[in-house]
Amino acid sequence: MRLVFFMKSSIFTIFSFLLIYAAYAQNTGTLIGRVVDEHDRFLPGANVILPDLTMGDATDQNGEFRIDGIPVGSPSVMVLFMGFQTAMDTVTILPDRITMLNVSLQPGVIELDELLVVGERLKGQAKALNQQKTNFNVSNIVSADQVGRFPDQNVGDALKRIPAMSVNYNQGEARYVNIRGAGPRLNAVLIDGERIPSADGETRAVQLDLIPAEMIQSVQVNKTVTPDMDADAIGGSVNLVTRQAPYFRRFSATLGSGYNVLRGKASLNGSFVAGKRFYNEQLGVVVSGSYYDFNLGSHNTEGIWDISKNGDIYPSQWDVRQYEIRRLRQSISFATDYRPNENNRYSLVFIYNHRDDWENRLRLRYRLEKPNEEGFSKDSEIRRQTKGGPNDNRFDNARLEDQRTNNLRLKGKHNVSNGFQIEWTLSHGRAWERRPRERYIAWWVKDVPVHVDLLQPRTPYFYENAEVKDFVPEEFSEEYRGTEERDTRLKIDVDIPLVKKGRFESLLFTGGKLKYKTKWRQQDFVRMRLTDLGEDSFSDMTVSETRDFTQANFMAGNYRIGRFTTYEYLGALDFNNDELFRPRRDLDEYIAGNYDAAEDVSSAYIMLDQELGTYLDMKIGARMEQTDITYNGYAYFEEEKHAVPTQGSDHYTNWLPGVHFKYEPTKQLVLRFAWTNTLSRPNYYDLVPYRAVSRGGDVLEIGNPHLRPTTSHNVDIMGEYYYESIGILSLGLFGKEINNFIYIHKQRDYDDPVTGNEYEEFFQPRNGADASLLGFEIAYQRHLGFLPGFLANLVLYMNYTFIDSKANSPTFQQKDINLPGAAPHTFNINVTYETRTLLLGLSYNYTSPYLDPDELDLTPGLERYYDKVTYLDFNASCTITPQMRFYVEANNLLNQPLRYYAGHVERTYQQEFYGFRATAGFKYDL
Repeated sequence: MRLVFFMKSSIFTIFSFLLIYAAYAQNTGTLIGRVVDEHDRFLPGANVILPDLTMGDATDQNGEFRIDGIPVGSPSVMVLFMGFQTAMDTVTILPDRITMLNVSLQPGVIELDELLVVGERLKGQAKALNQQKTNFNVSNIVSADQVGRFPDQNVGDALKRIPAMSVNYNQGEARYVNIRGAGPRLNAVLIDGERIPSADGETRAVQLDLIPAEMIQSVQVNKTVTPDMDADAIGGSVNLVTRQAPYFRRFSATLGSGYNVLRGKASLNGSFVAGKRFYNEQLGVVVSGSYYDFNLGSHNTEGIWDISKNGDIYPSQWDVRQYEIRRLRQSISFATDYRPNENNRYSLVFIYNHRDDWENRLRLRYRLEKPNEEGFSKDSEIRRQTKGGPNDNRFDNARLEDQRTNNLRLKGKHNVSNGFQIEWTLSHGRAWERRPRERYIAWWVKDVPVHVDLLQPRTPYFYENAEVKDFVPEEFSEEYRGTEERDTRLKIDVDIPLVKKGRFESLLFTGGKLKYKTKWRQQDFVRMRLTDLGEDSFSDMTVSETRDFTQANFMAGNYRIGRFTTYEYLGALDFNNDELFRPRRDLDEYIAGNYDAAEDVSSAYIMLDQELGTYLDMKIGARMEQTDITYNGYAYFEEEKHAVPTQGSDHYTNWLPGVHFKYEPTKQLVLRFAWTNTLSRPNYYDLVPYRAVSRGGDVLEIGNPHLRPTTSHNVDIMGEYYYESIGILSLGLFGKEINNFIYIHKQRDYDDPVTGNEYEEFFQPRNGADASLLGFEIAYQRHLGFLPGFLANLVLYMNYTFIDSKANSPTFQQKDINLPGAAPHTFNINVTYETRTLLLGLSYNYTSPYLDPDELDLTPGLERYYDKVTYLDFNASCTITPQMRFYVEANNLLNQPLRYYAGHVERTYQQEFYGFRATAGFKYDL
């Protein structure tokens, strides 16, 4: 009802202002146009100023501007854009008419009283910095041209270069992003301002390695949100801006190949962009595509550490793993816009991303008791498991993970009368993942004495005498996993000018948004029981086709993984042969993970943009978000071995006020202040009313459909000094007070009130933890053209972030733990040497250890930490012709592993090495 009342009031206000402006427009006119460079490429963030009237505008993503309410006359126009020469012109404004002015800027900066021409790569940096400067909120912009300065294949890899950002990796590629100490759940990933659906069945986080960097025009990281933005972004939001139709005919393409050292196999990559305008520039079309087929691999060890009754910490389980992966990433996008006249614009954007992962894995597992004084674990178990898929053309004996996303957006923008503007957006997004027919075969031997060598806890070693013939069948299984999310969104924004000129211009913004989300996950697990004939046919591991998979250069330690059943043998098994196999669905393995959900969010906002003199501007307003959820799941009861459908629902409303100030005392200095309120909704699976029993009935896990969203009060202060020679020096301070932080409640010896059973361990997501975070970030980037000789060709990019955080809950055994996901230190430095024909770049990235936000374990001494990372990457390119360049990229030169540790840095939870990879090829730009 509140939302309906708000919309009715807004409609009444809109028509009232229409009547006022119809009369006002008779004595004024409008100036529209675009700002481009010498190649007709649009320049977003350019300042178009009418200095005599103290009026102006900043160009949008398409380099376009519009200034309404200009008094009739012939005012002068000034256009400013960092890295380009200032342009001046005079226009004639007629009553109730639209005047058009297109401006082409010439590159060049003044350095030591000398005009220096800006190179192509520096233009990309200039575009990003101009947008960042003109934005009202605290943000960072990375343009597509600037991404090319770094050797980054996907959007996640590019984000790790931005101040106060860190990323989590999967198979050597950046997958999830942390912003200002907030883990992936507390951030949002958007395409053109709309949140991307997640194909993950557990969390809301979006896998960024699904999206190639070539598909994006720019990346905008919003570290503060204004009331007209979605509020579910405690750390911030990453907005991926798709490509728009150019003002000139454009075609560019990339073709290259690469090599992964660990796999010893080549890769193939290619991309293209093609765009043009038609019908007197009224219709624009751009199409882009990307193809990346490459082989990955990893050498992995993983452990589980336990604490004995006398306080000794020892590994109760240890895995040695080898992965072989082929990853195929394909993307295509289409965008068109139609402008029937100067006051109306329509656009349609579609983007589709598809990633296939074919994975094979070998796993050698030791399950151990606490070693005795001689170092022996007497009654140990050893398992040898092969993971793969069927042997047809689609699966190729490997586990296939098929993940896709698409987003369709229809948008209209209408300038109704003298600056009164209505903008509407209808969009639909879908994300889904399928993992069909994932196969496992495992063999084991029990009651084996294993000598445990803990002299090096990072890489403990295990010595035993088990032979292949000692291993008997333990598992033949096939499973299916499917997840899908759909979002449908309708958004309306209205801009109402209140005062159009002078030192106290004001503009009122209001609007609303409806979002309908559905989500489901379905899993199925079939265990193949052996018939009598099957037991005879699979008596021990020697009857299968085996091979010694030991690799001499195993990077995770001096381990010999030994003999395993081959992928081809597993893929060829006929699980439909009822003479050998008796399939049975094990409910306890999958049923509690199945669910379907509906989530509706209705929001409305009002915001005033008020200039307070020549240099100070303020935005103040509030946002309301109303959430309704319904989740259906299953509760599994182990004694009866059956599952019961369950349902949970909830409803809540959040009011989120905020105020922003932007102070520009000079052309180069910008100071910002923001006080905002944001939220983050719980992970999907945490809200499901599920009941799961595992580890032979010893562990009980249940969901919580009554979880409340995590909320945060945020304060941000940012100072930015922009160099005319293209660069910035910035210092930012930020603080967050976080309430209702969601943690996993853990309890030992739990008496279940539902069944009366006692469980060794009990887990449930709960609200209750509170956290605080203080930090600062400093960034410096500049073209060093003021230095002598060859040093004048250097471009320096560096940033550092420090975060001090703490979290507390009555159930935590420790006080003032670090906020999960908050790395105390992050540091980036990139040095680029650039001439007209040559570019050489070296990039270094460091992130200090932090508590893992995804699998939070706060057992004293066993806290799960994401270990420090140190990445060194190199890239180079040289110009062959004005249209063609040759490039080389090399990643992970230091062979940085993915690593987690338990409490102490020497106790490895997981350690995974990928080796380095290199790519080379050609880029053509017409």
